[in-house]
Amino acid sequence: MAAGLRLGPLLRYVDGVTGDSATIWIEADRPCTAEVRCASGAGGSTRTFQIAGHHYALIPVTGLAPGKTTEYEVRLDGRPVWPLPDSPHPPSTLRVPAPGDGVTAAFGSCRWAAKPARGHDPVGPDALDTLATHLSSDEGAERPDVLLLLGDQVYADETSAATRRWLAARRDLRDPPGPEVGDYEEYTRLYDESWKDSEVRWLLSTVPSCMIFDDHDVIDDWNTSAAWLRRMRATPWWGERVLSGLMSYWVYQHLGNLSPAEVAADPLYAEVCAAPDGTEALRRFAAEAVADPARVRWSYRRDFGRTRLLMVDTRAARVLREDGRAMQDEAEAAWVRDQALADRGSYDHLLVGTSLPWLLPPLLHDAETWSAALCRGERGGPGGRWARLAEGLRQRADLEHWAAFPSSFEALTRLLAEAGSGPGAPATVSVLSGDVHHAYVAEPRWPDGGPEARVTQLTCSPLHNAVPRVVRLSFRFGWSRLGRLLGRALTTHARAPHAPVTWRRTGGPWFGNQLMTLTLRGRTAHLTLFLARRGGRLVSVDERTLSGPEG
Repeated sequence: MAAGLRLGPLLRYVDGVTGDSATIWIEADRPCTAEVRCASGAGGSTRTFQIAGHHYALIPVTGLAPGKTTEYEVRLDGRPVWPLPDSPHPPSTLRVPAPGDGVTAAFGSCRWAAKPARGHDPVGPDALDTLATHLSSDEGAERPDVLLLLGDQVYADETSAATRRWLAARRDLRDPPGPEVGDYEEYTRLYDESWKDSEVRWLLSTVPSCMIFDDHDVIDDWNTSAAWLRRMRATPWWGERVLSGLMSYWVYQHLGNLSPAEVAADPLYAEVCAAPDGTEALRRFAAEAVADPARVRWSYRRDFGRTRLLMVDTRAARVLREDGRAMQDEAEAAWVRDQALADRGSYDHLLVGTSLPWLLPPLLHDAETWSAALCRGERGGPGGRWARLAEGLRQRADLEHWAAFPSSFEALTRLLAEAGSGPGAPATVSVLSGDVHHAYVAEPRWPDGGPEARVTQLTCSPLHNAVPRVVRLSFRFGWSRLGRLLGRALTTHARAPHAPVTWRRTGGPWFGNQLMTLTLRGRTAHLTLFLARRGGRLVSVDERTLSGPEG
């Protein structure tokens, strides 16, 4: 029987420096040779590798012409399988930038993929679906050069009715973890549900994507604290969940983030491809990553001409000891710092992709600082009444952003200031985030005047999810003057130092399914926020130019 295309293709890496190569990810339904052929003559092929009975390929494409757009097709064992013969969408194309080109990055997070089979969608139109409809129906529409997906690409702990029926057919949902996913095979169901959507499938086939996980890719509030982790490890199902989450992330998301050279140098990839079945090798790798997060780096750097992107892991690399809490271990933090400061003057814009916002509504920031101080024993000592109260609140109220790791917040603040200062400083430094189910623009103020670059916190979520009214009211209150005063009272109670910067909200908050685009040309950055409307419409609700030195 001929091999078929089970999932994909996803256009992942494109070379933003030399502009001559790319990678395309696919899943086939059996072992085969996967090939990409471009109308321009460029192309590439590779054999599939096997994980848990599934067959994948990351196809390197070479011979591309910088600045040129070419249609492509996917063949399995020589037989064309993409584009689909009955596709309502335009042909998938591949474009790598030319030297001197700017870049337009679209970004957002939190996409609960499931939609009703018919009728009204209770959480509103999907922003990625809407973007796909907009691009495929308007030949003149400007496509983003890259799509940055900042976490919660799948929801392992919030499954749809269709997935729950599928789960019930393979196991008893009365047993833990109930209607949540429990193993690798069940994770593949989530990716099917998310990426087989016709519009999103076409979009991901023609717009390059960079991804990083957040909590729901594994479980809500993943790695909140040492107490949280002890509680999870005591359950009978957590070990398999976290192993399967990291295994599936490596296959479905992480590999495509890497350049062909990085993939070729990856010993795990070589081992998996050389084995008849790479499941045990990947499982061993995931177990090592769980046991010692410092052994694995999920963060990565991408350069797009004179724009640098750093995607930062804010989940798996955490240090959870109360006497040394950190968003990242020392080696990971040093790597991020080195990448941000390397080759000063070679980039005009620095983008820091972190699923969790650096600058939160001030009340929420101060509440997290208060909680962290009490949990480490600033009042009553470690394990005392205040510490127990603060830990319970931390877990119930999701107090686990950068502010809940005060030393890491301060280190990131110093790094952003240093990256934006001195000879060769970029025009803008933008922190791109999601997670909090609303969008806003916030700008810091340093007591000494701060860096020359324009530094902004750009937060955009959800792509497709619900935002309860009480949450909207809470976030609005968190930005208010009264909320700021209450936050100051909390930090005073906890004997915690104030943040090294102040900040103000200069845009938002906006609620709804949405995404932002950042268009970077020369030393100017132009930001647009789009809300998804019914009928496949993207409506611009805010536009602004972010200027820096000479911008």
